[in-house]
Amino acid sequence: MNAISKLLYLLLIIGTIYWSFLALKPSISTAQKLEKTTGFSTENALGHLKEISKESHFPGTKAHKEVQNYLASELEKLGLETEIQTQVAFRAKWFVGSTTENIIAKIKGTEEGKALLLLSHYDSNPHSAIGSSDAGSGVVTILEAVRAFLAKNKQPKNDIIILLSDAEEIGLLGAQAFVDFHPWTKNVGLVLNFEARGSGGPSYMLMETNGKNSKLLAEFKKAKPNFIAANSLMYSIYKMLPNDTDLTVFREDANVNGFNFAFIGDHFDYHTAQDNYERLDRESLIQQADYLMATLPYFANSDLSNLDSDKDLVYINFPFLKLLTYPFSWVLPMLLIALGIFIVLVFLGISYGKLTFKGLFKGFIPFLSSLIIAPLIAFGLWKLLLLIHPHYNDMLHGFTYNGYQYIIAFAMLTFWILFKIYNYFFKDISQADLLIAPITFWLVINGLVYQYLQGAAFFIIPVFIALLILAVLLFMDVRKKSKPVLFALLSIPTIYMFAPLVKMFPVGLGLKMLFISALFIVLLFGLMVPIFHQQKKKNNLQRSFGFLAILFFGVATFNSEFSIDKKRPNSLVYFQNEETKMAYFGTYNTTFDAYISQKLGDNYSEGNIKNAITSSKYGSTFKYHTRTDNKQIKSSEISMNSDTVFNGKRHLNFTIKPQRELTKVEILSTNGSIIDSLFVNNVLTKDRDKAKAKNGTFLIYYFANQDKDLNLKFQVEEGENLEFILNEVSNDLLSNSAFKITPRDSVMMPMPFVTNDAIITSKKLSL
Repeated sequence: MNAISKLLYLLLIIGTIYWSFLALKPSISTAQKLEKTTGFSTENALGHLKEISKESHFPGTKAHKEVQNYLASELEKLGLETEIQTQVAFRAKWFVGSTTENIIAKIKGTEEGKALLLLSHYDSNPHSAIGSSDAGSGVVTILEAVRAFLAKNKQPKNDIIILLSDAEEIGLLGAQAFVDFHPWTKNVGLVLNFEARGSGGPSYMLMETNGKNSKLLAEFKKAKPNFIAANSLMYSIYKMLPNDTDLTVFREDANVNGFNFAFIGDHFDYHTAQDNYERLDRESLIQQADYLMATLPYFANSDLSNLDSDKDLVYINFPFLKLLTYPFSWVLPMLLIALGIFIVLVFLGISYGKLTFKGLFKGFIPFLSSLIIAPLIAFGLWKLLLLIHPHYNDMLHGFTYNGYQYIIAFAMLTFWILFKIYNYFFKDISQADLLIAPITFWLVINGLVYQYLQGAAFFIIPVFIALLILAVLLFMDVRKKSKPVLFALLSIPTIYMFAPLVKMFPVGLGLKMLFISALFIVLLFGLMVPIFHQQKKKNNLQRSFGFLAILFFGVATFNSEFSIDKKRPNSLVYFQNEETKMAYFGTYNTTFDAYISQKLGDNYSEGNIKNAITSSKYGSTFKYHTRTDNKQIKSSEISMNSDTVFNGKRHLNFTIKPQRELTKVEILSTNGSIIDSLFVNNVLTKDRDKAKAKNGTFLIYYFANQDKDLNLKFQVEEGENLEFILNEVSNDLLSNSAFKITPRDSVMMPMPFVTNDAIITSKKLSL
């Protein structure tokens, strides 16, 4: 293999990888083109974003009301009559409720068909998230898109409902309030929901439907967005996992289909104080705008009454096509055709002496070795890195600030392992013989895909490409120098489809998934092994990958510490038990810093505090705690309004009256009882009627701007004695005069996903 040939195929591979990522999202320069063709001004959208992401604005805060007033005012400036829907809502899945304040407006259509609903939430996550990306980016995208749409002075056929929902972060409660109580729900035909799970990266399209996806996907393609990031593997996995957005409420409770558009890059900013205006990736915002400016005019003038389908489509980003699609019904025939071609090629290859039984079976050795060794090393090495850098465990996202550097380092290490293993076999085994093992495994994988995960059925496409390469090796007399370049050209679709997946899994699911990336690389390398086949034992590519692996591990290590732009998440909570009169400070952190040590010092115990469990995204509990002085923080008064027996049922009506400004209360059941007809602030809780109050969370209620007290009414069997634990949470640890706590320095921030900077009082309720 001469230098020119090697340079060409390397340029083809590297260029295709770059192209595959470049095509997923727009560049900053796209903003001008977007404004010229659609009227959408990124500058206007960013102006709104700056106004609504000055500080954390979760329900119950002054900033929440200020953001609400600003958004309502901006909609009214567009000539839209704006409604604030104030409604107590409850979501049984998480036993959570609150008083929500949705911002709602409507653009009236010319016809009486189903309405298009534009959706994003304006609340930020309690208690420290700024919410610029999640989901301020979605809110301002809708606000500016509506302005640009109205500026064209073309009345749509369908009504367009704008719903800027509240309380999404605490349980999708704004969407629940709209679906359960607003009269416009029954006329909604399609929802476009804009979300974020990070502050950058490509915005992925994910459909939600109770049926199949073919009609939705066909209509989406007709809208012609310029930048599409989507694949049916994500669609299938999304349907299997308990991933919920506001759109989920519409699908589950109103049987309304819809599209989620969400970016997941820079996941380390998600739900943190760093989710601010400055850190939002402008390209991600532009892509959200591109999606909406394509779909808004299309669906506003389309028939939305029949988007249900009985057929699913496989789809994947593909060179020049944006999305390659074909029906799930093709999956088995394509698999059988590929299997048939493979059998014929192997038979002919053996018959013509181009394949040998010895070489064929020996070809399984490097492939199987790589398939086992590379993912195991990736898995074990990440575990080792967590031991070397224990502070990584305090980033509950699972994705560190140097995560992208680790992805590259692990990819380079995997390639080094592959060349290290395969170099022992290149001289003795032909290119064709080496290709048999990976094709066999890809066929097995596709068999499993057909049975269990048909959204991944595009995995058959690389098999057909590999079969074509195998046919060339068996039957065509191609010059040795030209083969690598030819095979690299043929492999462009494979690289284009799968390169983003190598990055997507650890970004979306955490760096613990680096072994999945290694697995993908091994599988892809196996199909492309004829490109890299050579006779020399010494391999410059191997050396290069080894050097790059060391380099990027070094860079990641250099960037492993926290800084002003990569803040350390930490936590401190005061917990006071009313029954035992004991008080504690606790932390969720694995490693201590000055902020934590000022209260826990050197005298602390490992483990959780009894009854101190509060709701959190990942079920986090205190890692360490220490005894402290009881500050006599006031807990709520309990007022029993009535306790009567009628027809064998005990009817209870009582009110929890906070004595301080609370963020939420959590009521835990200690003796499971059958609760019938639970009313929360005079609203009957949906799907909680005749529910068993199992040991654990019975009710979580967030105090919003409208809430003063919490009234509960329900009935149980006569003679039933109830025992609850009432935990009251206020996020005022740093401002309460009873405590002297040195604030965080500029390198620190509150840990997300947990109850933090909080005062928790706990007491028993015996009813």
